[in-house]
Amino acid sequence: MNLMHINGVRLQARLIAGDPQAAPIVFLHEGLGSLSQWTQRGLDWPAAVCEASGRAGLVYSRRGYGQSDAVPPGRQLLAPDYMQREAWEVLPALLAQLQLENPAFKTPVLLGHSDGATIALLYASRHPVAACIAMAPHVLVEEVALQAIAQAKLAFETGGLASKLRQGLARHHADVDGAFWQWNDVWLSPAFRSFDIRPDCQRITAPLLLIQGVDDEYGSMRQLDEIALAAPHAQQLRLTECGHSPQRDQPQLTVQAVADFLKNPA
Repeated sequence: MNLMHINGVRLQARLIAGDPQAAPIVFLHEGLGSLSQWTQRGLDWPAAVCEASGRAGLVYSRRGYGQSDAVPPGRQLLAPDYMQREAWEVLPALLAQLQLENPAFKTPVLLGHSDGATIALLYASRHPVAACIAMAPHVLVEEVALQAIAQAKLAFETGGLASKLRQGLARHHADVDGAFWQWNDVWLSPAFRSFDIRPDCQRITAPLLLIQGVDDEYGSMRQLDEIALAAPHAQQLRLTECGHSPQRDQPQLTVQAVADFLKNPA
């Protein structure tokens, strides 16, 4: 495990070995995710993807998540453009630092889940990437997502320190309250209702794979439909018996889908 210093913030990071000549895969976690949460039910999913594709990988926790530096004390409301800032300020700085040791990070493969998928799409709309893989992305705000996030708030608050959700998150985050509230508060804020990155998606020219579960509780298939309208070259995989986390609900299928896509992403 490594710590990277980006813009004065320490980020928990992990490098996975692979072909140094191939574009490495950068894994971008969900809104309540972290480096460790990619590994579930005994499967190190990023390592499995890297092995199947023969590529190196980088997994890291964004600020306020995992073991990365926490946000300042108290309930800190992120700005409604927090995913744009992550994509256009933090991620470019992180990749620039990695390029010093491996030039292949100049045009990586981005693989994101949920908020991380949105960040991947935003980065790919302005910067060159070898390919972009977006699992359960959010390109606009749907009522189904707000309802699920409001339910998560209730589950987090009910039972206090004994909350099942809180205890589950505590296994992955040093600052559980900071991780939860910075995500939950901004999503449920009135200012976030107008979040819409469809115009940005129109600028994506890199090979693009979209993956979503048909039972996704945080978004409908409209998300993929809207991206396909903006970027008609996108490939799609709609998974049955799968909710918001394809890497957990259908781990083998998603590993194979990513590996197959990266064999010839053009």
